[in-house]
Amino acid sequence: MAHHKSAKKRIRSNEKRRIRNQATRSKLNTLIKKLYSTEDKEVAQNTYKEAVSFIDKTIGKGRLHKNTGARKKSAITRYVNKLTAEAK
Repeated sequence: MAHHKSAKKRIRSNEKRRIRNQATRSKLNTLIKKLYSTEDKEVAQNTYKEAVSFIDKTIGKGRLHKNTGARKKSAITRYVNKLTAEAK
């Protein structure tokens, strides 16, 4: 248990950050699952735009490492390109 005032504040702020980070990761995973679950090209492209935008925002806020974001964007881009290539 924390005894100093600053340590108590640190516990509170860490908890707020943990909850915020958890919500961000959850939303990101939900967007990616939604993208992979669709076979429709139009829906996939709309979801792709939303996911890439969210990944970029998350990287900008420092909640996701830039290389992790790049890897996730690359994977979903390959998936969407594969869908569009099959549709042609």
